[in-house]
Amino acid sequence: MADDEQQWKIPPNVQELAAAGRDELPSRYVVCDHDRPTSAVASDDPIPVVDLSRLSSGAADEAAKLRSALQNWGLFLAVGHGIEPALLGEMMAVTTNFFNLPLEEKQKYTNLVGGKKEHQLQGYGGDMILSESQVLDWSDRFYLIVEPEPRRLYDLWPTQPPSFRDILHRYSTRCRELAEGVLREVAKVVGLREEGCLVDMLDENAVTYVRLNLYPRCPRPEEVLGFRPHSDASVLTVVLNKAAGLQVLRDGEWYDVPVVPGALVVNLGDTVEVVSNGLLKSPVHKVVANSESKRVSVAAFYTADPEREVEPAPELVSEEKPRRYGKMKNSDYIRKLHESLARRERAIDRVKI
Repeated sequence: MADDEQQWKIPPNVQELAAAGRDELPSRYVVCDHDRPTSAVASDDPIPVVDLSRLSSGAADEAAKLRSALQNWGLFLAVGHGIEPALLGEMMAVTTNFFNLPLEEKQKYTNLVGGKKEHQLQGYGGDMILSESQVLDWSDRFYLIVEPEPRRLYDLWPTQPPSFRDILHRYSTRCRELAEGVLREVAKVVGLREEGCLVDMLDENAVTYVRLNLYPRCPRPEEVLGFRPHSDASVLTVVLNKAAGLQVLRDGEWYDVPVVPGALVVNLGDTVEVVSNGLLKSPVHKVVANSESKRVSVAAFYTADPEREVEPAPELVSEEKPRRYGKMKNSDYIRKLHESLARRERAIDRVKI
């Protein structure tokens, strides 16, 4: 048991708070007035739905939609991705089944170590907590490293259902194939000479993180956030989501990301923003809570080798287009991201020139 003065480092379990049926929320989850969620704005320029099968066949209209999506939103909804509906269903099922396990079973995979005084990225739990005054997100999460295999902490991989490991591996592998195809198109959009240069960042040392998310129903959704505004420290992120709640920031306004059956949300990560020297932006997004039902999602983050130093591509820097970002070691950047999340800051602001 942690010492009394360290108790604030141990976040409550949000699923248990929601199940208790209390109308009043713990103050640690209540955001200040200017951060409170508001109704999303309707857009005359909706987030594009891109058919990747047509894109790979050379359809010019799909290429134009993707370019518009990347330049205007930093994300899009991918259909025609070739991932079987059965596999998407299995991934959602094992995620839901994990969160339905008894709390004591889930806590076998906790992300708190060292007598529960220290937070590690992998494992089940909530936020990294840096101060007693930190406002927490209305969600529980389960982070795992899937690739490369030597970095997997199998002690943290659930044994129930027995198919969990196989399903997660198959799902993340198929999403990686999707990510590689999209990154070749991203390279074309920003004008990189080598179409494979972004794909090459996902080499054998690149790290794939998968985060399972549970956003329980909330009696006062207008007072909390399921996940605070942030951008991703990835090259590319792929999200499996079957319920509303994800919102993206554009020109100072929040917009709902629509739910399209069978579609995956694909968004650029901070790495692409840096490599493109700001020609494309990693979108700021958040998750809002609701009072009607829980929401489950699966996010796969495809990140560069932790030892790789990321910087703007030399061919995208010139006298007319000066360098806008410094060089960063990817492992340092990911560490800064999680510290910045706790402080409600953006890690990419630390590397802007």
